Amino acid sequence: MSIEHVLVVGSGVAGLTAALAARSRGLDVTVVTKSYLTESATRYAQGGIAAVTSDDDSVEAHVRDTLDAGAGLSERSAAEVVCGAGAETVADLLAAGVRFDVSEGRLARGLEAAHSRARILHADGDATGAAIAKALAGRLLDSGARVHENTFVSGLVLRDGGVRGGRLLDDSTIDADAVILATGGAGQLFAHTTNPAVATGDGLALALRAGAVLADLEFVQFHPTSLAVGGNALISEAVRGEGAVLREAEGRRFMTEVHPDAELAPRDVVARAIARRMREQNGAPVGLDATALGSEFLARRFPGIDATVRAHGWDWAAAPVPVTPAAHYLMGGIVTDGHARTTVPGLYAAGEVACTGLHGANRLASNSLLEGAVMGRRAVEALNLPWQMEPPFDGEVVTVSSGRSREHAGRDDLQRLMWQNVGLERDRDLLEHAIGTLDGWSVGPASDVKSAEDDHLLLVARAVAHSALARQESRGAHWRADAPGSDTTARHSAVRWEA
Repeated sequence: MSIEHVLVVGSGVAGLTAALAARSRGLDVTVVTKSYLTESATRYAQGGIAAVTSDDDSVEAHVRDTLDAGAGLSERSAAEVVCGAGAETVADLLAAGVRFDVSEGRLARGLEAAHSRARILHADGDATGAAIAKALAGRLLDSGARVHENTFVSGLVLRDGGVRGGRLLDDSTIDADAVILATGGAGQLFAHTTNPAVATGDGLALALRAGAVLADLEFVQFHPTSLAVGGNALISEAVRGEGAVLREAEGRRFMTEVHPDAELAPRDVVARAIARRMREQNGAPVGLDATALGSEFLARRFPGIDATVRAHGWDWAAAPVPVTPAAHYLMGGIVTDGHARTTVPGLYAAGEVACTGLHGANRLASNSLLEGAVMGRRAVEALNLPWQMEPPFDGEVVTVSSGRSREHAGRDDLQRLMWQNVGLERDRDLLEHAIGTLDGWSVGPASDVKSAEDDHLLLVARAVAHSALARQESRGAHWRADAPGSDTTARHSAVRWEA
C-alpha cells in the first residue's frame, strides 16, 4: 500500500522532524498534540545536542562513549546510525533556523558526563530544546501540515492488518495510512520528575494496546540534580560539566570517594550517591556548589537556570543550592528497528517513546535530542518501503494484563507508590508489593484528558514494575539492592499487553 497520509502524534523534536520530512516529500500530514505545539520534553531540554562537528572528534568515539554509558545493552548498530548522523542533523537544524551558540566564529562545544570529547552544542546557553522546538514548530506551521492542538489520541485504529489512524476522546477518528508515535516519555509515573506534565506515557500505552512489544522499561534514568522544591526544576548536568561540585549537608564534597570521574560519573552513579547521602542526612538534600563559577558566568552560560534558582530565592553564586534526584528519561520504550518501525505494521515510533537499543541501560547525556531528530527523519524515509521489521534484539517477553481493578486510586497514589517501590533502588519485596497494588487499582473510565492520562499511567506503571522484577541484576539505571551484581548473560527485557 502506498503511504499518502501520515498521522504524527506528538510535537517534540522527533514528531516535528518527522512531520517536516513527510511534508518535504509531498505527503499529507496531520500532527496531533494534546497541549500546544511547542509543549513537550524537548522544550525543556537544557543540556544540548551531542554531535561530532569538529576534527578533534570522531563518530567512532561518540559511538564508543554511547556504548560505554549503556552498560553493555546499547546496540552498536543503533549507535552507529544515530551518532553517524550527527553532523547532518546539526546542519538540518541550522537550516531550520536554530541558532546554536558560537565561540570565536565556530560552534561552541561543551563537555558533559561520560563524553570523551567536548561535542555538546547549545542554543541560548541552557535553552537548547526551546530553541529547537520554536524553530521546527515555526517551519511546520508554514509547511501546509494540519495541526490539531489540545487534542488527545486515546486509541489507535487497527484495520487491514495494521495501524490505520488514531481514535480521539470523543470516539471520532483520524484515518491515516501510517501513524508515527512521538509522544515522549512517562516521567509523571513518579512523585519527583523533571518532565513536563504532558509526559504521561500515552504513546507507550497506545502501542501496548495495539499489540506492540515494548522493551527495557525498567531502565528509568533519574537525573541527579533537580531543585529540591515543588516542580523539581532541572539543574543541567552541564553545570557540573563546567565545574560545579556536590556537597553533603555539612559542606564536604563526596563524589570523589564514589567514582573516579566524581561529579561527571554516569548519571545513575551520581543519582544513587546523592540518594544515599540524603538517607544518611535524614532526607536533607545535598548541595550543588557552583560558587566557584561566579555570578557573571552563571548568568551568561545558564540564563534560564540562573533565573529559576533566583526566583526561588537562592543566590547560587554565593552558596550551594539544595538538589535531589528526579525521574528524567526512559531508556526503554516501543521496540523499533533502525527505521522506527515497530512490531505492528503501519506503526512507527521515534524519540523517547521508542526503544531502538541506542541508550541501553543508561542514556549518554545529550543523545536524546539527536536520536529524536535522526529517527523522526528515518521513519519517514521508510514509509513506502516494504514492511520487513525485524526486532533489533531478542528478549524474554513478559505479559502484562489489565489488572483486577477493584480499588480506585488517584494519580498521587500511583506516583508515591512508584517512587517508593520502583524508584532509584529496588528489590523483590518492593516490586512484588508494587505489582500487587497496581493490579488491584482502577482509575475509572477515560472520560476526559486527565482520566485518560491516568489510565495510560496505570498500564505503563504495571509494565515498568513487571520489567523491573524480571531483571534480577543491577545494570545502568536499574539497581536491585537484592541483586547488586551484573549478569553477563542478561539481555534486553520485553513486555506485551494481554487484555
